[in-house]
Amino acid sequence: MEAHGAGLRRVLVLAFCVSGIWSAYIYQGFLQETLSTKRFGPDGKRFEHLAFLNFAQSVVLAKSSKMIPVMLMGTLVYGIRYTFPEYLCTFLVAGGVSIFALLKTSSKTISKLANPNAPLGYGLCFLNLAFDGFTNATQDSISARYPKTSAWNIMLGMNLWGTIYNMIYMFGWPHASGFEAVQFCKQHPEAAWDILLYCLCGAVGQNFIFLTISRFGSLANTTITTTRKFVSIVVSSLLSGNPLSTKQWGCVAMVFSGLSYQIYLKWRKLQRVQKKRKPM
Repeated sequence: MEAHGAGLRRVLVLAFCVSGIWSAYIYQGFLQETLSTKRFGPDGKRFEHLAFLNFAQSVVLAKSSKMIPVMLMGTLVYGIRYTFPEYLCTFLVAGGVSIFALLKTSSKTISKLANPNAPLGYGLCFLNLAFDGFTNATQDSISARYPKTSAWNIMLGMNLWGTIYNMIYMFGWPHASGFEAVQFCKQHPEAAWDILLYCLCGAVGQNFIFLTISRFGSLANTTITTTRKFVSIVVSSLLSGNPLSTKQWGCVAMVFSGLSYQIYLKWRKLQRVQKKRKPM
């Protein structure tokens, strides 16, 4: 009975984490799309973070493949061993989301974005994936080696060093990019408000992400965040009135097959652990 209660609490915590991550980052995605396509002022100024890549295809593709480098880095750097079914689930989810993202792109969306520089953009995507995988694997390692380190301890350390590095990059010398960004926000307060909400969603989402990592590990976290990206694409498609094609529904089935199988594997693993704990 006690084990059943503990299992139920664990499921409720997982549901809480999923709802928090999805709510924060789906709304953040809406704000990101607004900032990516909206022009400000009479001269039509815009944010240029999309100058190197077609966001609708390539960045979604990179984020959807996040689970793969997490597992590779965990295996290569920290010696974590994953089972073949876990690899299968990962490739089903990442493959389904990736194919869906590629099929989703429309000329109307692309026309709103900056002209891409594909070689540099894809290079940055691969670099992002490598660092992302290393970061998630390192978080798992820290949690295993230092069990008393809470999720918020890790988040504080990462954000502190991230803030220092970004402040140096943005304001470390005259005419650095940070001064131009501050001036832009002064001229366009509506952009500053969108940025504030965007950062707030990121902060709230980070709390849920680190809670998920500390309780369930980085692979579960990347599964949730990858699925969130997928759901946001589906919601965007439905709200914009663009029906999904047969191939896209096939991708939906592919993703949820992988997720369902992963849930089943976790449930079976939990059952084995509970059997071992039962007194002989």
